[in-house]
Amino acid sequence: MSHNSFGHLFRVTTWGESHGPALGCVVDGCPPGIPLTAEDVQVWLDQRRPGQGKFVTQRQEPDAVKILSGVFQDEKTTKEFGGQVTTGTPISMVIENVDQRSRDYGEIATQFRPGHADYTYFAKYGVRDYRGGGRASARETAARVAAGAVARKILAGVVIRGAVVQIGPHAVDRERFDWDQRTQNPFWCPDAAMVPIWEEHLETVRKAGSSTGAIVEVEALGVPAGWGAPVYGKLDAELAGALMSINASKGVEIGAGFASAAFSGEENADEMRMGNDGPLFLSNSAGGILGGISSGQPVVARVAFKPTSSILSLRRSIDETGQEIDLRTKGRHDPCVGLRAVPVVEAMTACVLADAFLRHRAQTGGGAFSPGDPKRR
Repeated sequence: MSHNSFGHLFRVTTWGESHGPALGCVVDGCPPGIPLTAEDVQVWLDQRRPGQGKFVTQRQEPDAVKILSGVFQDEKTTKEFGGQVTTGTPISMVIENVDQRSRDYGEIATQFRPGHADYTYFAKYGVRDYRGGGRASARETAARVAAGAVARKILAGVVIRGAVVQIGPHAVDRERFDWDQRTQNPFWCPDAAMVPIWEEHLETVRKAGSSTGAIVEVEALGVPAGWGAPVYGKLDAELAGALMSINASKGVEIGAGFASAAFSGEENADEMRMGNDGPLFLSNSAGGILGGISSGQPVVARVAFKPTSSILSLRRSIDETGQEIDLRTKGRHDPCVGLRAVPVVEAMTACVLADAFLRHRAQTGGGAFSPGDPKRR
């Protein structure tokens, strides 16, 4: 199957299925001499890991990562870099699957679950791995998070953080928005007053065997002006494409996004004044990207995730022979995929920005390696 890779200079290929023996990724294009250990990757995988609460899938996967290639340590690297570092060659990482229950999917071996990729995979390839969705499963996103951990090591000086800003019809209050609050609750919620409302909503959804959608917001702080390219290599286009590639993603907006359609030209224009260290923007409707190139403002995006398609309610469908059927999906599933999507959205943002940084450096000379170094501009 093609199109399992993304990126240009920082290129990521993921592999594996939900119920296969393992999944993983190969990261190519990472510069040499960057400290990288399994622990550096594991800290991000632990944020995405299933089975950490009643509002996520109860599949018990430790998601323990192993780095198989692309790193090295000896006395010299320990003295110069403090330990193990990247070598500039492909970094291969593997995550074993240990808690598959393939029997849960035996009944749908020849049936198409509504809302899933079952029918389209079968229509394209004539064969599909029906166990947990196979390659189309959100389990694949663990490999993306691993790749994102490498990207973050390249992006010294850039802070990437995500939060859930809406679950079902319940959105956060922007006046109460506090990024620090998102780590104080299991919902990645930046609005403390919304937490009990989400909890009640998700409990109702979970007990009904149903699901609900969500919106995840991500911002990247410390991205200097100049990353990205005009016309066909726009930073916002590449970011939108990466975020839309995440399982269950059905919409992406940059900055003010769709709301800008109701703005006047005066409201939408991000006015500028001269600050001590360069331009000072008075608003950020553009989401930190103008003409496809970063402006130095925070890069801001939001991703809409559909409700989990695996639900216990009987739904009308067909099987491989065209027979009309009614089916429900068994197994262990998230009532709201948005809760575990936050680390994935952050990871994909990191991969896109790492690629943009390396491409910018290659084209313009870039200067010092750290994006935070003003000399590189």
